[in-house]
Amino acid sequence: MNKAIGVIDSGVGGLTVAYELMRQLPKEQLIYLGDTARCPYGPRVNDEVRTFTWEMVDFLMKKDIKMLIVACNTATAFTLNELKSNMSIPVIGVIKPGARAAINETKTNHIGVIGTEGTIRSNAYTKALNDIHAGLQVQSLACPSFVPMVEQGMLNGEQAEAMVTRSLYSLTQQEELDTLILGCTHYPLIKHTIQHVMGRDVAIISSSEETAREASTILEFRNLLYKGHNTPFHQFYSTGQMEVFATITEEIFKEFIDHFHSVTIEKAIL
Repeated sequence: MNKAIGVIDSGVGGLTVAYELMRQLPKEQLIYLGDTARCPYGPRVNDEVRTFTWEMVDFLMKKDIKMLIVACNTATAFTLNELKSNMSIPVIGVIKPGARAAINETKTNHIGVIGTEGTIRSNAYTKALNDIHAGLQVQSLACPSFVPMVEQGMLNGEQAEAMVTRSLYSLTQQEELDTLILGCTHYPLIKHTIQHVMGRDVAIISSSEETAREASTILEFRNLLYKGHNTPFHQFYSTGQMEVFATITEEIFKEFIDHFHSVTIEKAIL
C-alpha cells in the first residue's frame, strides 16, 4: 500500500526510530512530526501530554497515513491505549519493544530504566517488564536534564559527560545491574556517553530497532507493505526552530536531509 508511515515525537529523539524504519523498511515512505516548540513532554501533566499527542496525530491523519508510531515514551505511556482504541490504523508505541529487548539481553535479571519524569512516574516500563517476566528487579530513574541537553545539540564532550555522570550516579552503584533501557528516544543520541559512564559490562538498550521490527511484522501481517518500485519521499516536520532539528538529523542519518518543514499544528478537540 503506497501510503506513508506516520511518526510522532515530542522533539528530535524520535528521529532515531525514523532512521531504523528507513533502514529496515527502505521502500516505505515516512512522515515525521516533532513537537520541538513544546518539548520536553516529561515534566508536563498527563492531560497536557494527551492533548499535545492528539494534536500531532490529527496533523498526520490528514495526510492519510497507514500506520502511526508514537516514538515518544512519555506519549506512549499516557496515550497509547487510547490511540489504539480510537484509531482504525495500526498504532505502535516504543515501550513494549524496548522491554522485550532488555529481557532478551539481561543475565542477572536486574534492569535499569532511565527516562523523563512523566515516563518514570507512569511506571509503564516496570509494568511492561513484569508482565513478561515477574522475577525481574527493575530500577527506574528520571533524568530530566537529558532531553533539553539533546535538543540543544549537546551530544558529547566534557559538559555532557559531567551531566550524565551526575544523573546516573545511583545506577552506577548497582553492581548487579547489567542492562539499561534508554526509556526516551532522545537518549540514543547520547548513548556513547551513557555507555562510558555505566561501563562496558552494562548493555544499553534502545527501543528503536525493536520498534522498527514490530512495525515491519504488523505491516506484513496486515498486507500493508509497499510492494512497488517508486523511491520513497520522506517528509520531516517540526513545530519549532529548524536549526537544531537539521543538525540532529544529519548526526543520525550521516547525510543532509532537505525535506524539512516548519509547521503550526491545530488545537485538538477532545
